[in-house]
Amino acid sequence: MSGGTWTVQNKVRPGVYINTVSEAKAAGARGVRGVATMPLALSWGPAKQVIEINAESDLVAILGYAASSSELLLVREALKRASKLLLYRLNTGVKAAAAIGAVEAEALHGGARGNDITVAITANIDNASLFDVKTFVDGVERDKQSAAAADDLKANEWVAFGGTGALAAAAGTPLTGGADGSIAEQDYLDYLAAVEVYDFNTIGLTSTDSATKSVFAAYVKRLREQEGRKVQVVLENDPSADYEGVISVKNGVVLRSGETLSAAQAVAWVAGATAGAAPNQSLTYDAYEDAVDVFPRYTHGGIIEALQNGEFLFTALDGRVVVEQDINTLRTYTQTKTAQFSKNRVIRVLDGLANDYMRVFTRSYIGKVSNNADGRNLFKGELINITQQYQDAEAIQGFDSQTDLDVQPGQGVDSIVVNQWVQPVDSIEKIYMTVTVR
Repeated sequence: MSGGTWTVQNKVRPGVYINTVSEAKAAGARGVRGVATMPLALSWGPAKQVIEINAESDLVAILGYAASSSELLLVREALKRASKLLLYRLNTGVKAAAAIGAVEAEALHGGARGNDITVAITANIDNASLFDVKTFVDGVERDKQSAAAADDLKANEWVAFGGTGALAAAAGTPLTGGADGSIAEQDYLDYLAAVEVYDFNTIGLTSTDSATKSVFAAYVKRLREQEGRKVQVVLENDPSADYEGVISVKNGVVLRSGETLSAAQAVAWVAGATAGAAPNQSLTYDAYEDAVDVFPRYTHGGIIEALQNGEFLFTALDGRVVVEQDINTLRTYTQTKTAQFSKNRVIRVLDGLANDYMRVFTRSYIGKVSNNADGRNLFKGELINITQQYQDAEAIQGFDSQTDLDVQPGQGVDSIVVNQWVQPVDSIEKIYMTVTVR
């Protein structure tokens, strides 16, 4: 008896032809937010490349310092809210180095941190023909290896070794000459090119240079409008951007430790918080962790002026620091972009839907599903599934799949046209109350 699978009912031999397939199910799920990215000048770490780090990452091994160090202040602030930080070290720097007898030691990365490295060579107590080569950073032993000659030494996470000849005992010798170096405009352009191939929600730019801020704003506008990648950028004091993809931080905060962060430094927290905020979450009146005051403070009138100017600012409230209002720089409203587009919670809903639709369509539908009634209905079901998840999370309201979503064939045989109506949910921010005394 014959058997196998079938596509059309045209078999000649008697037999059983069986197709085993999965039941059609919606492929889409609401995307997960939480990825921020920042370009920074640092004193250690791989240069000119994107580094993925999170709260569990060993920052000493990656960036040369503990998470609590002042050198990693901005990284620490971003990771207070972001689940992942795509960090890019802008500067290459100069590597510290030292000659220790036959050994040539050079810091693995350029930067001032290399000057905190010391290499010591001592006799091995178990084998008289060997020497122990120890690498110390700030007096803490980070590596130890035993060898007879310089040629036998292997690079570790801190130092690369060179040279030839037999080893000899030497007291701890510091590496010197390490420097962070300067940053040029091209370094920022290199960052934008490098990070573009990654998925992220928010860019944080801590530079105060007007030209650089303009480049980043234009970059995000291109991603949003020409490539369909709905991301935002956080800048300091740049309300003139007047665009929903740009958030402008007006002031900074004072941390419990006594450190005062400028508006440019506070960009790191805002970028992480914006990336980490869910579509059903507003940052309005959200507290900035470990902050006890704002700098500078503004009067009631100054706060109103800033909000009307599309500025994201912090205010002091009962010993805490809170976000006054979760807004972006959009302040020129049109019939297609009304005032609600200036609210970041609304933007997160609209951006989330757009990103989720793009992801599902490209992964599961383009080139895979026929453009007929069945294929369009299948795609419509995906859209309903995703939209319903947003409604269940109270990110939108009032969605009716029968009246608020229309999927039709487009002008070309390979195109479809989708019309959808959604009502984003914002948070309660203003309460107008009347108390009548009887």
